[in-house]
Amino acid sequence: WYWQKEKRAPYVKFMEANYPPGFSYEDFGPLFTAEFFDPNQWADILKASGAKYVVLTSKHHEGFTLWGSKYSWNWNAVDVGPKRDLVAELATSVRSRTDLHFGLYHSLFEWFNPLFLEDATNVFKTRKFPTSKSLPELYEIVTKYQPEIIWSDGNGNAPDTYWNSTGFLAWLYNDSPVRDTVVTNDRWGVGSICTHGGFYTCSDRYNPGHLLPHKWENCMTIDKRSWGYRRNAQLDDYLTTEDLVKQLVETVSCGGNLLMNIGPTHDGRIAVIFEERLRQMGAWLQVNGEAIYGTKPWRAQNDTVTPEVWYTFSPKEGKVNAIFLNWPVSGTLELGEPQAKLGETQVKLTGYKELLKWVALGEKGMAIALPQLTPKQLPCQWGWTLQLTDIN
Repeated sequence: WYWQKEKRAPYVKFMEANYPPGFSYEDFGPLFTAEFFDPNQWADILKASGAKYVVLTSKHHEGFTLWGSKYSWNWNAVDVGPKRDLVAELATSVRSRTDLHFGLYHSLFEWFNPLFLEDATNVFKTRKFPTSKSLPELYEIVTKYQPEIIWSDGNGNAPDTYWNSTGFLAWLYNDSPVRDTVVTNDRWGVGSICTHGGFYTCSDRYNPGHLLPHKWENCMTIDKRSWGYRRNAQLDDYLTTEDLVKQLVETVSCGGNLLMNIGPTHDGRIAVIFEERLRQMGAWLQVNGEAIYGTKPWRAQNDTVTPEVWYTFSPKEGKVNAIFLNWPVSGTLELGEPQAKLGETQVKLTGYKELLKWVALGEKGMAIALPQLTPKQLPCQWGWTLQLTDIN
């Protein structure tokens, strides 16, 4: 897009300097080799991350499908490049080795598809592209791979009527093989984002910081500058685990899910830095998962007295979880929101055995004495959870 459509100078110059004259985007197809792609290894990393679902980009805006689509002749991973059905392989590994729900991302439009460009020239009065390409592909991936999440994207500035989104969704929810389990997002044509859909995504990296009335998802990237793999990325382009825990906690306390993107390499690897981030998230969730999984937003999302404290509520146990991202130097954590009850309220630090001592500050909440722990004794390295029971 930057190279061929927008013709941005750095991209054009890079291609001229590093590729033979006349090299086209299609020539990248055979260079996508995936020789190191091991779906079992991917599944094990995904499981270790503590994620509950995974969404694979089955086709992005350039139209190359990671499965052998009947509707993408000679521009798919079975015919060109890897010569493998990557969607089938990952679906099989995820389902046989993990409890994760398997989802697929699919781009409605394609940047350079002549049928789409023709429809766009006709102000979408003609519908050659969706009827011969996008819709048949959607029916194909649902029937073939039975994904439990359909993450639609790329409306190409066309209305949902052009894509016949409601027709497809009616089939998906009423007659498709995944009708009882499937979940969808909100990107089905101009005007649908943040307005219509199973869960709202609103925009990329959406993190409003306040409670929303509808289920939503923060879809963001570990590499701050890209959804794909960048060979020239610098270390500080990657969010740290501390950054990622903060994103997760803020998102969940406001009723959202976190969809954390990694870009694999052309030869099929999850780069070690992405693997480390995923495994560290999993290690954090091993300790603090009770404050995340199966929780609901509490009456307050963050604390009014101490910054960087976020709340969730565990309905089954009736517990309020206060996740604090900074360990106070004084050893005392003041919380303005919870109203404690003398002789009843109990405070526990997740991953630490003993109950904590606290003092009620009346209307101003409560002060909690944190245990004096050596770095080795800390339950985790980034962000800690207090479980509060019997709070007003």
